[in-house]
Amino acid sequence: MVFIAGLLLAYANGANDNFKGVATLFGSGTARYRGSLVWATVTTLAGSAVALVLANGLLAAFSGKGLVPPGVIASPAFPASVGLAAGGTVLLATRLGFPISTTHALIGGLVGAGLVAAGDLLNLGSLTDKFLVPLLVSPLLAMALAVTLYPLVRRARRRLGVTHETCVCVGQDVVATLPGNPGAAAALQSVSLTLDESANCKVRYQGAVMGISVGRLLDGLHYLSAGAVCFARGLNDTPKIAALLLAGGTIDADMALIAVGVLMAVGGLISARRVAEKMSHDIAEINPGQGLTANLITSSLVIFASKLGVPVSTTHVSCSALFGIGASTHRAHWGVIGQIALAWLITLPTGALLGAGAMAVLGR
Repeated sequence: MVFIAGLLLAYANGANDNFKGVATLFGSGTARYRGSLVWATVTTLAGSAVALVLANGLLAAFSGKGLVPPGVIASPAFPASVGLAAGGTVLLATRLGFPISTTHALIGGLVGAGLVAAGDLLNLGSLTDKFLVPLLVSPLLAMALAVTLYPLVRRARRRLGVTHETCVCVGQDVVATLPGNPGAAAALQSVSLTLDESANCKVRYQGAVMGISVGRLLDGLHYLSAGAVCFARGLNDTPKIAALLLAGGTIDADMALIAVGVLMAVGGLISARRVAEKMSHDIAEINPGQGLTANLITSSLVIFASKLGVPVSTTHVSCSALFGIGASTHRAHWGVIGQIALAWLITLPTGALLGAGAMAVLGR
C-alpha cells in the first residue's frame, strides 16, 4: 500500500506539475504543446536524477520526522495514508484543470493522518517552522520580483534598440505582421484578411545584439529557462514524494527517487493537458520576453530553496511569477487567478480530510 500510494502521488504530481515550467513556451507561441511537453519531461527527469545527490534535506523534511512520534512514522499505515490523501487531492485538481501545490497536498495529508494517528502528540510547531513560512513567503516574493524586474527588462530591451512585431499565422505561414508600437492600430486598419480556424498570433522580436538575431537568442534562452524551471521542480518535488516510500521502509533511497522520477514523467505525458491550457493561456497573455522573465524568477527561487532544503511550492512560485507579469503588463485574467487562489486555499484542508479518512481505515 505504501508503494502504490507513493507511485500514485508521483503520477498525480507529474500530471499536475510537469507542464508548469514550459507553460510560457506554449502560451507565448514559442513552441507547440507536444514539443513543450517533451522538453518538460526530459528536463524534469534530469532534475529527479540530480536529486539523488542534492536533496537529502527534503527527504528528511517530508518523512514526518518531528511532526509525529517515531512510532507513527514506522507504521506503514501512516505514509500510505499521506500518499493516498495527497495523490487523491492532486488528481482531483488535475481533473478540474487547476494547478495546485503537491507540497500543500502533502502537508494536508501529513496533518490529517497525524491527527488521527498521534492526536495531541502532533507537533504543529514543527509544521509552522519547516513548511508554512516558506510556502507563504515564496509566492509573494515571486510576484514582487516579477512586478519589479519585468519593467527593467523591457526598458533594457528598448535601449538596445530591439523592437517587436505581432505576426498573424495560419498553420506554418505568416500572413501578416503588425508593428509593436502605437501605430499598430493604424496599420491594422489597412489590412484585410481571411483566416481559417487554425489562425494564431504571436510576438516576434526584431534586431540583433553583437550580430546575433535577438529573436533566435531569446527563443533559445526561453527554452533554457523553461528547462531550468522543470529541472528545479524535479529536484524539489522528487524527494518530497520519495520520502513516503522511505518512511514505509519499502525501498532504499536511490530506488525511491528513481521510481518517483519515472512515474512523474509518465503522469505528465499522459494527463497534463487541462492544467497546461490553464497555465499557458488563462492566467495572463504573455509574449516570449515576459515568459523568459517569469521562468528565470521561478527557476532561481526553486533551485535556491532546494539547495537549502526549504520546501517551497514550484506551482505557487511559477503561477505567482505569471501573476506578477500580468499585473505589470495589465494583461492578467484576474477571474481565473481568483479561481486558482481559491483552489490553493482548499488544497490543504482537502488533503487533511482525505489523510484523516485514510488513516482511520488503514490504521485499524
